[in-house]
Order: sequence, then C-alpha cells, then structure tokens
Amino acid sequence: MTNPHDRALPRAVRLAMPLAQDVVEEVAKLHGVCIRPVPLKRLDTHTGRWEIVDVPCGSPLESKCPPCAKRNKQLRKAQCREGWHLEAEPAITPDEPTDEQRWLVEFRADIQAQRDEAECHGGDTTDWDAVIEGLDEEINAAGMRGNVLGRTASKRSRSTRRRQDAPDLPKRKMAHTTLGRTFQTPDGKTYRPSLFVTLTLPSYGKVKDGAPVDPDTYDYARAARDALHFSKLVDRFVQNLRRVAGFDVQYFASVEPQKRLAPHLHMAIRGTLPRAEIKQIAAATYHQVWWPSADQVVFDGDHLPVWEEEAGYLDPDTGEVLPTWDEALDQLDADENAQPLHMIRFGDQVDVKGVLAGTKDADQCIRYLSKYLTKSLGEGLDSQAQRDHAARFVDALRYEPCSPTCPNWLRYGIQPKNAKAGMAPGRCRGKAHKPEHLGYAGRRVLVSRKWSNKTLTEHKQDRRTWVLEALGKTDEPTDPHRYIWRPVPAGDANVPPLAMRLLRSVRERQRWRAHMAELQARADGQDLSANPHAA
Repeated sequence: MTNPHDRALPRAVRLAMPLAQDVVEEVAKLHGVCIRPVPLKRLDTHTGRWEIVDVPCGSPLESKCPPCAKRNKQLRKAQCREGWHLEAEPAITPDEPTDEQRWLVEFRADIQAQRDEAECHGGDTTDWDAVIEGLDEEINAAGMRGNVLGRTASKRSRSTRRRQDAPDLPKRKMAHTTLGRTFQTPDGKTYRPSLFVTLTLPSYGKVKDGAPVDPDTYDYARAARDALHFSKLVDRFVQNLRRVAGFDVQYFASVEPQKRLAPHLHMAIRGTLPRAEIKQIAAATYHQVWWPSADQVVFDGDHLPVWEEEAGYLDPDTGEVLPTWDEALDQLDADENAQPLHMIRFGDQVDVKGVLAGTKDADQCIRYLSKYLTKSLGEGLDSQAQRDHAARFVDALRYEPCSPTCPNWLRYGIQPKNAKAGMAPGRCRGKAHKPEHLGYAGRRVLVSRKWSNKTLTEHKQDRRTWVLEALGKTDEPTDPHRYIWRPVPAGDANVPPLAMRLLRSVRERQRWRAHMAELQARADGQDLSANPHAA
C-alpha cells in the first residue's frame, strides 16, 4: 500500500490520491447520510434534557446535498401515490377548542375592549397594541390557526368580467366532495379513474434542439414575464377547474423546465372530466397582472433615484419624491383606460391522460412528476446554443420587476413596496432573478390541502415511525411536539467537526441496514419453511 506521506513519491502521484475527507463525504452519500447537517440544540420536554442533534439540511437541489434531495423525492412520490386514488373522503374535522384556548380568546376580547376605550378617549394605545401582539402570538402557540381578526387590510379588487377574447366556461353546482365519479362495468366492477394533465406556455419563436433558430426575433421579454407570473396562471386554472368540475378537485403538480427553458406543469388530478372540457378550461384560463407600467425606462445607468431618510427615494434632478407602490396602484385604479402590465395564457399544447390506480401508467406518471425535483430549472443545458439561450433569458429578466418589493421598480420611476436604502435596479436578490430559477419563483411542487390529508412533515413522520418499528425501537419517541429546538451558536465547542459527525451517522446507518437485512433474511426463511417448494 502506497504511503501518501512518503516524500520520495512524485508530487503527481501524491496529488492523485483521494483526500480522506472527500472519501468520508462520498461514503456518507452512498449510505444516504446528509452531508450538510445542521446542528441544533434539542430540549426533551418530558425529561428536561438538552442535547445537540444533527438535523438533515433538507436540500431540494441535488447539487447541494444528494442524499437529502433523494429522500425528499421519495417522500413526494409517496405523498403523490397516497392521495391520488382515494376511495374515501379525507376527514378534516377541526378539534374542539380547549379551555386554555377559550380563556385566551376571552382575555384577548377584554384587552381589545380596553384598547378601544383608550383610543376613544384620545389616549396612547402603543402599550395596548404591544400586549395584543403578544397575545396573538400566544393564541397561535396554543394551537389555533390564523388571526382572531381575520383579514384586516383592505384588498384591491378589479372587475371580474371575463375578457371578450376568452371563451366562456360552464359552471356546475358545487358538491361537498373531493372524490371523482365512479364507473361500473356490466360485470359489476367499479372504477374510479383520475387524470394526468400537462400544460405548457405558448411559443415565443421557432426553436430547434432547445434553442431559438433566430435569437433576434425570439420574444424574450414575453417569455420572461410569462415565467415570472406562471404560478398565478396555475392558480387560475385550478379555480376554473373546480368551477367546471362541480366538486373540490384535488391535485398534485410539479413545475418543470421544458428544453426551451420555459416552465410547464404536470398535474395529477383526483377524479376525471372529459378531455374536451380540460382543454376548454386551459384555453379559457388567463391571468392579468395589474401592476404599474414597466415599459418606459425613467432612470438608468448612473442616473438613479437617491435615498433620503423619512422621505424615501427622490428624483435626482428635481428632488421630487417618487410615487410609492400604493400611490402608483391608486393612479392605475383611477385610470379608466388602464391596461394590465401583462396577460399570461397557456399554449395550445394540452395533454390529458386517463389513469387507473395500481397500473403501470400510474407508477410511470408518479415517476414523471418527480423526475426534475432534485434539479434546478437551469440545469441540463447540453449545448453552447442552449447556454447562450439561457444567458439571454437571464438578461431579459434582469430589469423585469418580479414582485411589488423588487428594486427594479426604481428604473421605472416607482418606489418599491417597503422601500429601503441601498436598492438599485438590476440588483434584486429575489429567487426569480437567479440563473438557476429562470424567472419562476413559485413552489416546484404544488399539493392541494385535501390531497392525502397529511403534510409533508406528517409523511416524513410516518416513514420514521415505520423504520423505528422495523428496527424494534418502538419505545423511541416519535411525537414531534415533544421537543423544543434552538439554534447552536457558531463556534460552539460542544459541536464535533463535520467529518466526525458524518462518520457517526454512517456507522448508525450501517447498523440500521444490517438489522433490516437480518429481518429480511428471517422473513425469507419463514416463507421457505412454510412453503419448501418455493426454493
């Protein structure tokens, strides 16, 4: 065996030897151990004991932590499979409020009354508002969802009248169910089919092998805005789908990049509708972005708005304060001839496929839904033409406002919402402007609330409980509410080096796998003893 510390060896030979820490990380990946664990302090509320625990980073991207990406992918596949072809209505019944919860709300009512009385007499309500804010936090901590006052801010609304160029949709009376129709064959068999739908965006120019044939005529501006607002279009499609279906349609969807880099949607839908209706819904779905105009550049280069405390951003020439986001929207609302900044619609390509539970088609669709979940939208650029295409796409996004808080609004003479010092056009840190996301800042996986009647955390807990039972650790606590978690300060001497933590995790994973293999061998042996002909 060659000794790397032998100085008689040529330098090239020594450098060709793998680093020990790199091998530790590679072995950790092979055993499914998170290579970027986050150390946290955990308090067991039953025993009062503090300990430092490594928590998986949970990275959704393969480039950051492949084991966590693979684990998340498997969880999503399990979530998709479990909720797609339910035969019974998922029961979601809120628990009865506890005495503590009732007392907190009653106390909140008393404090609110005293605060209102102080306001009526012209008194200072700052202290009362602070007490109310703390009480609202206690109410949520006690296991109650939402805010006791509900929505307090007024919501801007526009006419809901459909555009003349959008076809009308049928509307059925809503039924209180999430299950689709069942069909019976003459021989008495019952089927409950579901759907797998793929929706794409329209064309922006002729494309060959994932890159524009003529980049100069390719509509990058429209492609960028479509990517930015694609998630809103998906929301509109779901709303229209439920109106036409007549029941609370549940779905599991994933957003993936096409080869031309435009986002498109794969959606598993519980229940079924005629294919013609799905295509009609897609054709009639649109989303209008009612934002101030971003087509005329007001400030550019070194000629940019200047920040002044208390006032906000000013015109560098006139000293006038730029209109705030709310003021710009007020001007838009007051203009009867105003047009939306952008309107987004689906393309003509709509694929609809019927799927039955337990078939190869169902398994294939689930694999397809999770195919790209471990990769970013910007990965998979195979050629120089595609890389150039991606660069032009990112350049088109650079000055495009991605949200009301985007600094790019300064370029068009408007203060972003919640403006602060240091903002500059072209320097937005939002997810949409990062090359790996290509304009799409929404969630990659979209799951309706009544899909499997479980959150992803609950699916993860089910998996952990199953593993512990298989390992014979039924006494291991599984209640996630038993613990209180706190961050570990940087440089804490109680946290071992990363390599040591990885080695410990690898050893634990080896022990689990050996135990699982032993259990499997026992099960196989029992099967053979019960049926000797099976050998």
